[in-house]
Amino acid sequence: MESFPKLFLGFLSLFLFASDLVAALGQKPTIDFTSGNGSLLLATRDSHVNLILDAADWPGVLRAAHDVAVDFGRVTGLNGSVTATGKGTLNAANIFNVTGINKDWSVGAAKVNGTAKGTIIVGTIGNSSFIDGLVKSGKIDVSAIEGKWEAFVSVVVKNPTNGTAEALVIAGSDRRGTIYGLYDVSEQIGVSPWYWFADVAPKSHSSIYALRTTKVQKSPTVKYRGFFINDEAPALTGWMNANYQKTKYNSAFGADFYSHVFELLLRLRANYLWPAMWGSMFNVDDPRNQPLADEYAVVMGSSHTEPMVRATKEWKAFGKGGEEGWQWATNNASLYEYFTEGAQRAKPYENVVTIGMRGYHDTAMSPDTQTGVLEAVVEAQEKILNEVYGNASDVPQMWCLYKEVQDYFEAGMKVPDHVILLWTEDNWQNIRRLPVGDEKKRSGGAGVYYHFDYVGDPQNFKWINTIQLQKTRDQMRLAVDRDADQLWIVNVGDIKPYEIPLSHWFDIAYDIDLWDETSVPKWLEGWAARNFDTEHAKAIAEVVDTYSFLSNMRKFELVEPVTYSILNYEEADKLLAQWVDIGKKAQALYDALPSSQQPSFFEMILHPVLAGGNFIDIQVASARNQIYSGQTRNSANVWFQRVLDGMKKDAALTKEYNSVLNGKWKHMMDQTHLGYQGYWQQPMRQRSPFLSWVMDTERSLAGDMGVAVEGSNATVPGDDIWHANGGGSLDLPALTPYTPPRWIDIFSVGTQSFDWKIAAQPFVKLSQSSGTIAPTDKDVRVYITIDWTQLPAGAGQKTVLNITSSTDYGTQYSAPTVNIPLNNTVLPSTFTAGFVESAGQLAFEAEHYTRLTPAGNLTYTVLPGYGRTKSAVKLNDNNAEALTTSTAPLLEYDFYTFTPTTSSKALNLTLILSPTLNINPKLPLAYVAQIDDLPQQRRQYVIDQKQPLFPVGWLEAVARSAWLNTTSWGAVEPGKHTLKLWLVESNVVLQKVVLDLGGVRASHNGPVESWRVGGGNATVTRRRL
Repeated sequence: MESFPKLFLGFLSLFLFASDLVAALGQKPTIDFTSGNGSLLLATRDSHVNLILDAADWPGVLRAAHDVAVDFGRVTGLNGSVTATGKGTLNAANIFNVTGINKDWSVGAAKVNGTAKGTIIVGTIGNSSFIDGLVKSGKIDVSAIEGKWEAFVSVVVKNPTNGTAEALVIAGSDRRGTIYGLYDVSEQIGVSPWYWFADVAPKSHSSIYALRTTKVQKSPTVKYRGFFINDEAPALTGWMNANYQKTKYNSAFGADFYSHVFELLLRLRANYLWPAMWGSMFNVDDPRNQPLADEYAVVMGSSHTEPMVRATKEWKAFGKGGEEGWQWATNNASLYEYFTEGAQRAKPYENVVTIGMRGYHDTAMSPDTQTGVLEAVVEAQEKILNEVYGNASDVPQMWCLYKEVQDYFEAGMKVPDHVILLWTEDNWQNIRRLPVGDEKKRSGGAGVYYHFDYVGDPQNFKWINTIQLQKTRDQMRLAVDRDADQLWIVNVGDIKPYEIPLSHWFDIAYDIDLWDETSVPKWLEGWAARNFDTEHAKAIAEVVDTYSFLSNMRKFELVEPVTYSILNYEEADKLLAQWVDIGKKAQALYDALPSSQQPSFFEMILHPVLAGGNFIDIQVASARNQIYSGQTRNSANVWFQRVLDGMKKDAALTKEYNSVLNGKWKHMMDQTHLGYQGYWQQPMRQRSPFLSWVMDTERSLAGDMGVAVEGSNATVPGDDIWHANGGGSLDLPALTPYTPPRWIDIFSVGTQSFDWKIAAQPFVKLSQSSGTIAPTDKDVRVYITIDWTQLPAGAGQKTVLNITSSTDYGTQYSAPTVNIPLNNTVLPSTFTAGFVESAGQLAFEAEHYTRLTPAGNLTYTVLPGYGRTKSAVKLNDNNAEALTTSTAPLLEYDFYTFTPTTSSKALNLTLILSPTLNINPKLPLAYVAQIDDLPQQRRQYVIDQKQPLFPVGWLEAVARSAWLNTTSWGAVEPGKHTLKLWLVESNVVLQKVVLDLGGVRASHNGPVESWRVGGGNATVTRRRL
């Protein structure tokens, strides 16, 4: 039976994309723009909507209603009105002070013209006389949400009040439930949560209707859902300093800025914030900050390194003992007083209190795990909370097990059951640990701290978005399935430019059951329809999905000239072709959009696509310059110039971003990103990779023509360190009927034009066999294939290319030759499904298995678009663990080899796996492999170490976005074989399989997929017996 989420997604697509309807992503629609089925007219261009509330409701609700009234004006040209009856009893002074909203909550009259048409009655159960009256009279049913967390009901009601014939009624279970119900309307009528932070243009509609449907919105999947403004210099800090006045504490992070942040959070259906920390003090810099958050209904917290609601900088400003005094063992009396002041200051407001203690400025508290000291800290903090609040267990609290702090927990440290255990990932989107056993029974529950932005090893990533949504969804689904659903917080650096992954993050946190492993393309299509239009939504979604795939392959800051291979598999060429393709598509979409939508499209899509593609182009051009200058090619200088041009293009794109909308976001793209060159910290200034210039006014000692071959840095004629001294020939990698075409390059190394020719046997097919190259001409790549029908079957054959130039070869060299080993391997007709060896190697995507054998209810799920090359495969049950070959489902891959291996030159099997981690330290990630009937090999490939160290090999694994784990299988004879794989832990995510029989060459992503016989994507038929 198909699961409910999958069925729901099928129906969802009909709602999302059939018209210009822009429903809240994934949510049930309640708004339309054409009349039908007796829908209720709310507003037109000539008549405005009236929102009716009880003035005694929560200030955040009244403020959100004001937003919705203005949103109607953004869409129809005519603001709605807000009528707040009765007398307000709750403090809203900071809202009025910061936003300038009228104290009676009325909307400014500038755009309120015409007569009132429709009515929306809004309120919170227990705080609204309107809602309580409707409940009492039986006109609305709130039984499904009453007493629930952040839920709401939306329904059209007849005769809700005297004088109102009909109204759309929104009733919230609590203040945020009501606020989400209001913003649900805003999003559906066409106002994006990103209308201010990303300049998304509101939609335009002449009429807005409420559908006659009842919507019951359940409580969110995750209780506390928020982001962390972190690592905020230079971009956000530079922008803040340019746009807001600094306080006496030298920080610009005040209420005028945070009002936008709070609104964004609530429009995204989030509720929680860790504020900027490095150069600011949220509760001190602007006294309005904390009360404003509470009036808005945003729950405040503080980062993992800032206990008891006090910012890091506060200790230096107000603590006793300076940085050296941030030690409980030696200064606990001062710290006790300091923590008490933080609790007292926070008491009037809704907070999640961070407990525990790390070293000053986000460092380890001590070189070793001093469990007793940290237990004393927590015991004192609980005592303070009991003294201040009356009962510490009633105070939401969180202990973040970040980096070395997790070691304290693993060493047996206990904290009260009511404290949320905030597990973390490795800063690179791989969750380190989740609840196991009795940990799932804790009343406080658990959560996850995640990163979209990071400063630290192996290198920072904080320039532009590099988040793969498929991976986010998979890791957070894992968290929910393992009961880490009380608090999710994500580090977003400067907020911008993470608009897309943030939107996705909060949508899955709000209701993850709507989004299965196949949902990202549809989510992106819905996101594009909401923020732009349905006409271009699918094309925009495809561009963003491809960008996410390419940018997550290896984060930009870690890409160097050596990253993607110039010589093997045409890896760099193929990668660049994809970047060029999405660059053209993104530019075409930008050009097709109306001018009002272009700024937001540039900020969120076009800039990262063009800038990201240009970044990769710079690195690949530098790699060509370095290799080609070593081959003395004249074209090395062309690539030298291309790098310089790319640097200028990068600067121009940065300037363009900072100039959008007359410089609204000036400084937001100031983050340096070119020039890491192996060091973890950001470069102080943009700089190119290392380059080399060839003296092209002087002729090579080997003449004017050079020849290079696939897979080698060597050049002939002439001498270099890559081939035998004085040698005039090079060897191509072997050709078989199952290899892609091989290539050679012919190029100028001199000062004269020359004619070149290749002489070859008739069965050798060349893409070009002759030509003329001038000193400034482009290099010529010649592709080589073989007409195998003209050759006898068998291995060990060879052919030679004789390449000549019309000019000489210098004083001591002669015409070069290229040797081509030929193996006319023939596949037997009995092999009808599987992969075929290509010159000593095989590679296949994990999802292209030959057979899958379930084990009871356990099977494997394909994760489309996840990983570096195509997709990934994992167990379908996120709670499966400690499996064996008897209890795990089986993947089988049939393959055929022609090359025998020996014990000394063995067949090596490499699995390319996502860099996930041991979420249960007692059950490390593992798989079992077997080839034919050879003994099974079980591999535990993630070997934990004590912090500050991550698992063995982790630095390289997160850099290349994959674990590579190799097993050796010794002597394997040619013929048909079967690889069997059992993934025995749920967080094992398999992307690709590589079999090396001696022919695998260096690259980032591994060999391209081998020829496949049979199956849905069977490749071209080759010769058979």
